[in-house]
Formats: sequence, C-alpha cells, structure tokens
Amino acid sequence: MAFLTTERLVLRDFVEDDAEAVFALVDDPEVMRHINGGKPASRAAVRERTLPELLRGVPAFGGGRAVWAAEERAGGRFVGWFALRPTDPDQPDVADLGYRLRRDAWGRGYATEGARAVVDKGFGELGVRLVVADTMTVNTGSRRVLEKVGLSFVNQFHTVWPEVIEGSEQGDVAYELTRDAWAAARRGPG
Repeated sequence: MAFLTTERLVLRDFVEDDAEAVFALVDDPEVMRHINGGKPASRAAVRERTLPELLRGVPAFGGGRAVWAAEERAGGRFVGWFALRPTDPDQPDVADLGYRLRRDAWGRGYATEGARAVVDKGFGELGVRLVVADTMTVNTGSRRVLEKVGLSFVNQFHTVWPEVIEGSEQGDVAYELTRDAWAAARRGPG
C-alpha cells in the first residue's frame, strides 16, 4: 500500500521481498561513498540488520514507519528510499530527513521530488515542527537537494568517525526547515 504518491514516485512500506533491491543499493560503492567510503555490503548484513531496521515502525508516527521504499510510478522499478525519522522518541515533532537512491536514478530530480513530498507530509499531516538533515560538506549533490526542498544551512561541524573516508576532513553540514518557514514558502510572497 502506498504511503505517498508523487508525480513520478510511489513511496511505500518496505517488505521482506525488498532484500535484494536494498542489497544492490548499499553494495554500490558510489551510492555509499559518503556513508561508509564505498565499502561492499553483505547480503547477510542486509537481511539481519538493514532490512529489519527498514521494516521497523516508529511509535512517534502512530506506529507507522519512518523509512519508505521508493519506486517509479511507471513500471514499479525500485529507485531507493526516503526517511523522516524522529530525532528523539520523546520529541517526535523534530524529524531527520534522509534519502538514498540508486546511481541510475541520480540526476532525474527524484531525490528532490521524494524529499519534498516527505517533508510536506511531515509538516502537513504527521505533526512535525522542525525537519533537520546533515551530510558531508563535500556531498554537493545532497546539499543541493536539501536546499531545493527548502532547508537552510545551519552550520558546519566535525565528528570523529571510527574510520576516515574521503572528504571527511572537511566535516559535515547541518540544515533545517521549520514548519513556519515551510508554510510561508508555500504561501509565496505577499
């Protein structure tokens, strides 16, 4: 069943049968370059850890899920996932925006389309008051998506990670969008 439909995408709950598509996504070194340095994935890890995490509900959203599989409306091809996870179970009105798309889906506007729809759903229906996101400073593609969706740069920060990956020496960047700013942008100038 669809959680959300956009012009070109359907976002739906993950199912057990998505294991192979998720493996292909996280096994692509370019997709994972800014996540883990592009290390190969294992099917066992996807089945034992990654997929169960994607299947888990989030009580803050009425027991619903916080990560959704994304498919093309035309043909149903899996293109990745979008997430809007509460940052703290005790503060469910602050949610972290995330997304990961197959490399062959890059450059088509899917990231912006899906992220915008998830943010709209969060503010419009799920009771979110603040959407936050962060990415590596060098991840210019993701930064552009966040800006197109309406999030504003907050700051740059450095985190100590267990393993250094290319570009991590430049740190990470934080973005945010408040419900009030989202509502004002939807109303337009005036």
